[in-house]
Amino acid sequence: MDPADGGRRGGASGPEARIDPDVDLRIPADRGELPARPRAVLGAVAAGGALGALARAAVAHAVPHQPATFAWSTFAVNVSGCLLIGALMAALPRAGRGRPLLRPFLGVGVLGGYTTFSTYAVDVHAAFAAGAPVTAVAYLGATVLGALLAVWLGDTLTGRLLGRAEPGSER
Repeated sequence: MDPADGGRRGGASGPEARIDPDVDLRIPADRGELPARPRAVLGAVAAGGALGALARAAVAHAVPHQPATFAWSTFAVNVSGCLLIGALMAALPRAGRGRPLLRPFLGVGVLGGYTTFSTYAVDVHAAFAAGAPVTAVAYLGATVLGALLAVWLGDTLTGRLLGRAEPGSER
């Protein structure tokens, strides 16, 4: 951990490891954006959320499914959204500097509105209720594994493209 940058970068592990390296809520400047400019932050989240939800609705409309079948549209939305959030979190430390509304707009707004845990849960329940437990369990597991792999892949590939040091090395 480097005290010069507020301890936000470096090769920490365990409870000190940062999942999201651009925010450390122990640093007043990092937790002060919403109280300092609530209308701007909430407006960015709302605008992004509307765009993300519209994109998700478009995918669901383009690729409908029956309750007993694998919900490919929701699966694709959640996995692609996780890939993009991994890439965004890797890119924000470099691209987000001086753009305090980028993270709320893209991360919380667009990608938060685009991905959907609630529809995923409803799809799993619907498959069980339709008498397709194998499909339900396969969809349940594939989404979790696909989402985790996608976040890792988005973060790793973007980090390499941007020349980010490997975890545990000096930045």
